Amino acid sequence: MDLGLKDRVYVVTGATRGLGRASAEALLAEGAKVLITGREEKAVAEAVAELGAGAGAGGVAGEVAGVAADNADPGTPDRLIAEAQARFGGFDGILISVGGPAPGFAADNTDEQWAAAFDTVFLGAVRLARAAAATLTEGGVIGFVLSGSVHEPIPGLTISNGLRPGLAGFAKSLANDLGPRGVRVVGLLPSRIDTDRVRSLDALSGDADAARAANEATIPLRRYGTPEEFGRTAAFLLSPAASYLTGLMLPVDGGARGGF
Repeated sequence: MDLGLKDRVYVVTGATRGLGRASAEALLAEGAKVLITGREEKAVAEAVAELGAGAGAGGVAGEVAGVAADNADPGTPDRLIAEAQARFGGFDGILISVGGPAPGFAADNTDEQWAAAFDTVFLGAVRLARAAAATLTEGGVIGFVLSGSVHEPIPGLTISNGLRPGLAGFAKSLANDLGPRGVRVVGLLPSRIDTDRVRSLDALSGDADAARAANEATIPLRRYGTPEEFGRTAAFLLSPAASYLTGLMLPVDGGARGGF
């Protein structure tokens, strides 16, 4: 299937590693032009070099550039969109991927951790989406990388459990607002994808292997997903091939969600 991504221009935040990185790679493989971001200049430069090397080897067809940016900075959204337009001559969509907030239970997390997570995970994502919404025209798309905690709280991730469902509600409201303009809004709800973040969460139990085995036993496919599987799903949802999908919160979890 041709996803129609060739020469379309996307911004992918938090794309130096993990799910954002996998999504950027999948978009590039389909011929898109991608501006990736991360908070550290060195990590962004390394990611751009690695993705660009893939293009030179024939593994990636699109073009990639990078910007060091903090999602909590109110000036970030306009700067990223302007950079994408200047670098690639357009702007067709954004995938808002933010690293997970500090783990912990309700009694453990401090006000400072809540406030920091709100600025980056919640308000930063809202600002990015609003700026994209003001710029995108018909056929544009805004994607959110959220979490399975939108539907089912994850033990030990109280801050994420509090913020992700609110972002899903914002995304659904935004989909209703932008639908008449032909701009789509979608969300992806990963669960146990084999990233550094998930491996570190497993390690908090004191026995990472046992924790992984216990988690895999609850997943119908009996395994963790790969970042590549998530990235391909994200690329499809952001593509013109998914043009009649909006307001959707798609679990990417191997069937782990118990409901429909």
